[in-house]
Order: sequence, then C-alpha cells, then structure tokens
Amino acid sequence: MKVCIAEKPSVAREIAEVLGATQRMNGYIEGNGYQVTWTFGHLCTLKEPHEYAENWKRWSLGSLPMIPPRFGIKLIENPTYEQQFKVIESLMQNAEMVINCGDAGQEGELIQRWVMQKAGCKCPVYRLWISSLTEEAIREGFQKLKEQTEFNKLYEAGLSRAIGDWLLGMNATRLYTLRYGQNRQVLSIGRVQTPTLALIVNRQLEIQNFVPKQYWELKTVYRDTTFSAILRKSEEELVLEAEKQKEAIAAGKKPKKEEENRGIDPITDRERGLALLDQIKNSPFTVTDVTKKEGREAPLRLFDLTSLQVECNKKFAYSADETLKIIQSLYEKKVATYPRVDTTYLSDDIYPKCPGILKGLRDYETFTAPLTGTALLKSKKVFDNSKVTDHHAIIPTGQHPQNLTDMERRVFDLIARRFIAVFYPDCKFATTTVLGEVESIEFKATGKQILEQGWRVIFGTPSVQSQEEKEEKGEEENVLPAFVKGESGPHVPDLYEKWTQPPRPYTEATLLRAMETAGKLVDNDELRDALKENGIGRPSTRAAIIETLFKRNYIRKEKKNLIATPTGVELIQIIHEELLKSAELTGIWEKKLREIERRTYNAGQFLEELKQMVSEIVMSVLSDNSNRHITIQASAPEKGSKASVKTEDADKPKKEPKKRSPRKSAAAGKKTEQALGAVAASSVEVPVQADDFVGQSCPLCGKGTVIKGKTAYGCSEWKSGCTFRKPFE
Repeated sequence: MKVCIAEKPSVAREIAEVLGATQRMNGYIEGNGYQVTWTFGHLCTLKEPHEYAENWKRWSLGSLPMIPPRFGIKLIENPTYEQQFKVIESLMQNAEMVINCGDAGQEGELIQRWVMQKAGCKCPVYRLWISSLTEEAIREGFQKLKEQTEFNKLYEAGLSRAIGDWLLGMNATRLYTLRYGQNRQVLSIGRVQTPTLALIVNRQLEIQNFVPKQYWELKTVYRDTTFSAILRKSEEELVLEAEKQKEAIAAGKKPKKEEENRGIDPITDRERGLALLDQIKNSPFTVTDVTKKEGREAPLRLFDLTSLQVECNKKFAYSADETLKIIQSLYEKKVATYPRVDTTYLSDDIYPKCPGILKGLRDYETFTAPLTGTALLKSKKVFDNSKVTDHHAIIPTGQHPQNLTDMERRVFDLIARRFIAVFYPDCKFATTTVLGEVESIEFKATGKQILEQGWRVIFGTPSVQSQEEKEEKGEEENVLPAFVKGESGPHVPDLYEKWTQPPRPYTEATLLRAMETAGKLVDNDELRDALKENGIGRPSTRAAIIETLFKRNYIRKEKKNLIATPTGVELIQIIHEELLKSAELTGIWEKKLREIERRTYNAGQFLEELKQMVSEIVMSVLSDNSNRHITIQASAPEKGSKASVKTEDADKPKKEPKKRSPRKSAAAGKKTEQALGAVAASSVEVPVQADDFVGQSCPLCGKGTVIKGKTAYGCSEWKSGCTFRKPFE
C-alpha cells in the first residue's frame, strides 16, 4: 500500500477523494491502493529540558545555559494525538511507499518529518508539492511527485529554527524570570517575539518623549489656488534622503535626479513669519514656471501573506491572526492558492492557466469580459521565475466560491480584484507643477489629474477611497487651473501656525510591515522586496507572535493602536543585550535560516553561532550586580481589545517550576504562569456578559450563532469550518 500523510483530516479527505480512496477506517481512508492518513498539525515536539538532564527540571541560574549535546523529539502528550500516532506508525511499518502530503512549506516539512522519524519509517518517501487543493492541482501533483531528498535543506532550515527557538527561549526565559521577575511572573523571552516587542516599546517611548515644536507655514491664494512657500531642506533631511537613495540603488532602482536645495529656511518664530508676510502682502504674485509631466502607474502587486494581512487590517480591522485563518479557510475551500507565502510574483507556468482562472470568476464578469479573447498582458512585475521559490503569490484558483462567510467573502474579493487588475493597462496621469514668486520668495502648487484610469477601474475612483487611505498615499488628485508663465496678479497671503507631530503608534498593519523589513517602514514595493531578506519571523508566524505578545500581557490594543504595557516596557528596558531585542540583528538570523533552505549556508554553523550567543547572554546577565527588576501589574484589557490568543509560540518553556521546589522563584514562577494561562481566552474578545452570550451572532463568521459547549462557547457553523471558540471565564 501507498501511505499518504496529510497535515489535517480535511486535507486528507480531499486527497482521498481524488485518489479514489473511499473506505473510511479508524484514523485513515483506504482504497485504490492508497491509505490516506493525517496528523493534527504538530504531533511531535522537541523534548523538554528535564528529559535531557534531571537537574534541568528545577529552574535554577546554576543550570544555565542548557545546551543539550543532541536534540531529540517526543510525541506531544495528548490522548487523541497518541491514538492517531499509533495508526500512522502501524500504516508506515507495512507501507511500500510513503507520500508526504503536508503543507508545502518549511513548517509543514518539519511537522511531517518528525512524525515519520518517530514512527520509524523505512520505506521510500516522496513529496506532494502543490499550491492549491483543487482536484486538478492534486492530480497534477501526484503525477509529479518529488523525491523526499529534494527537501532535505527545507527540513534542516525548519529544524534549525525550532532548535534555535528552544535554545534562546528556554534559556533566556528562565534567566530573566529568575534574575529580574521578582518571583512573581514568568518573563517570556523569544528570538522573534522580543525584538517585535522592542519595536512597539521603542516607538511608544519615542512618542512619550516627543517634544512638539511650533512652526509656521507661509501660503498664499492666487486664482483660487493655494501656493505654499518652498522650504530649504535641513541637513537631517538631506542625510535621510541620501540613505534612502543608497537603499534604492542597492535594490536595483535608478537613482533620483539630484535637485537644487532652494527656498526659504523653515519659519520657527512668529516674528520672522509676520515679517515675511508683511514683505509680500502688497506685491503681485508672478508665475515663474509651469510644467506638466505625464506618468504611468502600474497595477498593485499581487498579495503575499503579509501584504494581505496589512490590507485586511487597514480596510476591515482584521487582526493578522484572523486574516491568516480566513485565507487558510479559503485555501481549504479550494478558491484560493497556498497562503503562507512571501512573494508577490507568479511563475511563468501559471500564465497559460490565467484565462481559465479569470473565466471562473463569474461574479466579476464586468471586469473580466474586456479581457476575454485577448492576449493577456504578461508583465515582469507579475511573472518572474527568479522571484518565486516554493510558492507563488496568493491568487484565486478559478473555482466559483460558494458558502463563504462575510469575512471570507471580503478577503476573497481583495484577492480576486488584485488578480484581475494585473492584466489591465497602467493608469495614466498628469502631474502639473506651478512655481510662482513674490519679492524673491518662491511658492509652489501641485495638482494631479487621472487621464486614463486603466487598472484603477477595478477598485473605483479615488473619491471612493477613505480619507485615511488618501493621506497614507499622499494623493492630491486635483486639477489646477490653466496657468501661463509670466502672468501676474493680486494674491491673498497668510501665515499658518503648526506644531510638529510625533510618530504614530504601531497598528497591526504597520507592525507587520516593520517586522517584514527589520524595523524599517518602507512603502516602495521594490525596496521592500530587497529588505524582506532581513525581516524578522516568517509570514506564517508573524500573526502568532503578535498574538503571543497579547497573551503575555506585554501589549494591549487601543482602537487600532498597539500599546506596550508597563511590564512590556520594563522588560525591554531591562534587556541590555542588543542581540535579544534588535530587529535588525534578529533579521540577520532570519536571513541565515533562509540561506540554509537555499543551500548557501550551513545549519551546523548557524546553531554553533546561536549556542555561543546564548552562552554570552547568560554570562552577561549573571554578571549584572544591579538590583534591577520588573514591576508586575495585573492585566487590564481595554474595551474592545483582542488581547488573547490560541496559538502558542516555541519560545515558551514547556515545563514550569514545581511548587515543592525549595527556591521561591521557581514556585512563584509556576503560579504566575498558571495565572497567565488563565488570562488567555479565545481569538475574539466579545464585549457582552457570558450569560447573554448564547444566541448572539457569531463574532468571527457572522453567519452562525453562539452555542454553549462543555468548556467553551462556539459557533453553530463549526461543521462548516468556523473556528470561533471562547473558553468559559
């Protein structure tokens, strides 16, 4: 028998149906020469500290650093998992061939490999590698099965990540808890979660310490058009522009033409502003230059997971975790391709399939009809084999979507419109710049006019966009009157009082972008692609990291803004080791993991470097003779916040200190962690009393109603795939 092992039962059923396996057995489906079984995500995990050394069971500074000579795996203690594993083990012992049908990514490879290793699989192993769960994709995948050995480096990268998270998470968490936690709270430290928290804390401190400065703007109105005085750029601004120029050149972009630094110095005192106003108010305004430049705007990039999460957070206020669950559901419903991707490109082999995909988007015939029967555009900004490794960008599969929840429908709509738009022509626009002068003081007005909407017709006119979107894009789509160089006339000048503004707090959207680019907020797509190499975390894990910070009571939410709690702020302030909290340095480690996957870096070297880093951190903290500690404050979630999670990260130690331990710190640490666990609820915070909860509309899918189970509330549409769950308080 050929044994196929999928990552979850629903995927196993899809594969079995295509293979002709119809006989339901205990833990697998059999038929047509195949046995299709499944895991439930992670069945195995790395062993806990005490399983390597007995003295590691008790939390003690003297036992650090904990560095096992060889890492081992174990079956997760869960009756359901143990039962399913016995089924898998039995099937593999008698298999002639095993086909790994796990998620086609780093984590999916790790999950399945661990299970096969634990089950003692000895027969030949092949890999099913697909980007969608349509019948066509599954059949094609089985026709093109790959040797398991082709993915050894992918497994090595996943294993290195897991071991790295264990080494840093276990050691740093125990170290900081015992040293600074006041015996009252487990201080969770992680390779990715801590630098992410540092981004939020540093931004918050920047806002708190911001001292607003008063300044004035000199403007004048000529022929119903507002002109602003041209200001000279400061040395700081020039340095910043030079840095951006360097980054752009490094990303392969053409350098911008250097412009003359002209204009008046910024007006920082009112008396000078009034003097300038007085200087120009009785003199005529003269137009000195009129330029009109036509330009083209290419369609928006296709979605990778991060950009989809960003867009959903901006438009619908969905959390990163909610978006991930929704797109995963769309993937399992066969209407969208594999979601855990970090590229916005398609491979060339997808191009011939695009007409069929467009034809399947029956709800969008208004937009797809003009493309029917024509040769579709094939832009290098869309189709580029060199930019696609494991998977391509997220696109529709061409299957007609049915039985979608409101939330799923919104996300699918975003994906479908982006896909259609890339085959439309560029948007053509004209930018008009008018320069004027009064008493040697130069003024400027700019207007933008859309000449041909092109792809923009898919998304509506700019007037339909929200004010927030317009502000973010800096768009001023207004048409200026016809000005002629040399014309002159009266004008109405004025002086406007302004104050400098602090940076905005992070939202989940801006935090995801910052994680993607190692702390640098970049809007340009090409530059962002270049910086992705040094991003922190992976697209598939960033949502879980943010949720973990909520769970640890390190951050909370105020409307859309992410705010660090006093505990989160003090934790970052107490960490002096830059390697633990620097987004850029952590990004370098992430890059090395990707290089392991691409066979350009050695996994053994990565782990040796990480072991060295852990040892240095332990020595640094142990040598700290200060009396620093973290103030522990009770969790107080804000109204409407979503400070809760389902997903645990690998940074958290799996065994907490025992109550009978002679050390107070260990006992207190366990009590505190238990208390923290009690704070964790569902992925959705519901602002109603529990007694009134039953019968309410489901806050996740909006389709079903809330029902009451034995230990938690759930959704009546759970059989249809809704994952809403809220444990009893």
